[in-house]
Parts: sequence; structure tokens; C-alpha cells
Amino acid sequence: MGPLGRAFSDLAAQAAALAGTRLELFGLEARDIGDRLLCRLAVLLAAAVFLLLALLVATLALALVFWPTEYRFLALGLLALLYAVLGVGLAAWLIHRLKHDADPFAVTAEVLREDARALAGIPGHPDRGDGSAGGPPARPAREDPIPGEVP
Repeated sequence: MGPLGRAFSDLAAQAAALAGTRLELFGLEARDIGDRLLCRLAVLLAAAVFLLLALLVATLALALVFWPTEYRFLALGLLALLYAVLGVGLAAWLIHRLKHDADPFAVTAEVLREDARALAGIPGHPDRGDGSAGGPPARPAREDPIPGEVP
């Protein structure tokens, strides 16, 4: 295999490694998004249960208006209020989280954009080593030669 074949082989190996790394990042983000979605669904279910309990207790309180007792209304009213506050609070938290969560796969998209800039040779990429992004130059000048090194 000649030098050209080795160069293509090295290029293919680097491309495969790059693709594997990006797929691994995509998988990690997908798992994170799945976990967040499952948590949101659990909170949504809890909010629905508490709001349903509030409706049930409020209905019972209305039915008990005709029953002669002194503290039954207060107890049922406070219980209905507690369930309603819990349900509304969980629903508000869920809406807030859904509005303020990061975009799905934002990290993967940014890494792919950086890869595209690097492959296109656009200045300012942090991994280029040309100092254009504030990074070190490709080969820093040394004050003292390394002992045993031929200049």
C-alpha cells in the first residue's frame, strides 16, 4: 500500500472515529431528553390526579351543603383547596420547565457546526491552533532548546 492508500486509510479511520464520537454524544443527549420527558410526564400525571381530587372533593362539599354539621364544610373545603393548590403548582412548574428547557440536541448541533467550520478552514475555530481564537500558535517558539535536540 502506497502513501496515497495510507492517507485514504487514515482519513477513513479518522472519519469513522469522528462519526462514532458524534453518535455517542447524540445518544447521551437522547437519553437525557428521555429522562426529562419521563419526569415531566410523571409531574403531569400527579397534577392531573390532584386536580381531579379537588374536583371530587368540591363536588362532595357541594353535596354536603344540605347535611347538618358544623365543621364538615370547613374540612372538605380546606382539603379541596389543598388539592387544587398542589395541582396548580405542579402544572405551573411543568409549564415553566417546558418553556425554559434547552433545545433538544443543542450540544450535538453545536459540535457539528464547529466540525463544519474546522473542515471549511474558517478562522476562529478553537482547535485549529493558529491563534485566531485566542489559542496557542501551532508550534510555540522555545526559549531554550531541549537537551540533546538538534536545532
